[in-house]
Amino acid sequence: MPLIPGAEPYHHEAGPVGVLLCHGFTGTPQSLRPWGEFLAGQGVSVSLPRQPGHGTTWQEMNRTRWEDWYAEVEKAFQDLCGRCSDVFVAGLSLGGCLALRLAEVHGPAVRGVVVVNPSIALDAPLLRLAPVLKWFLPSVPGVGNDVKKPGVTELAYARTPVKAAASLPELWSLVQADLAEVTQPLLVYHSTEDHVVKPTSVAILRKIVKHATIEELSDSYHVATLDNDADRIFAGSLDFIRTHASVPLQRD
Repeated sequence: MPLIPGAEPYHHEAGPVGVLLCHGFTGTPQSLRPWGEFLAGQGVSVSLPRQPGHGTTWQEMNRTRWEDWYAEVEKAFQDLCGRCSDVFVAGLSLGGCLALRLAEVHGPAVRGVVVVNPSIALDAPLLRLAPVLKWFLPSVPGVGNDVKKPGVTELAYARTPVKAAASLPELWSLVQADLAEVTQPLLVYHSTEDHVVKPTSVAILRKIVKHATIEELSDSYHVATLDNDADRIFAGSLDFIRTHASVPLQRD
């Protein structure tokens, strides 16, 4: 299946400190590529994979489930661990959920976690109906491109594949059940105006992961990594990595 131009994965080899970036549901690596390129320029090894079913057609994505997306980021994580002494995980929206799951599963092998507008809760009425709707409604209007900054477009599907979406509640339940296992440093960026993910997810993180640092973003919508607060996210995540890495970053 041909890729949509711009949806390609991104990888950069640098020093012993690596970060795995996880894009969101129906999105592509494009939403995180500027973040990845910024960190790469500061001496961080970067892995930004394209999750199965993304960046092609929503019909193909309907043949995938959360286990497929998690397997792809798990593979990328293991690859980074084989090349880097310190590995951080980060993600946007559902990618933040996948990053948290990696932290829960792998414990101290994850050095720290950065999430932007993470999605970890069943807070949309339509998704409650997805297990039934999937049998007769293949797609609904998309959730991508929630960006405040003029002239910026997220590369995401215009339709949401319902069968794929119907698998999300299981992932959210797993992640919520094990959140107490996230003992690594956690930095959370939360847009105060987000038209995709409700505040429920951050409220859950605030309650359970009490050591989390939560930064409010006042000038961005959901896809904050492409929005007005992007530079703040990039610089803040770099400071976070520098603070919690056991070795210094290596600039070219």
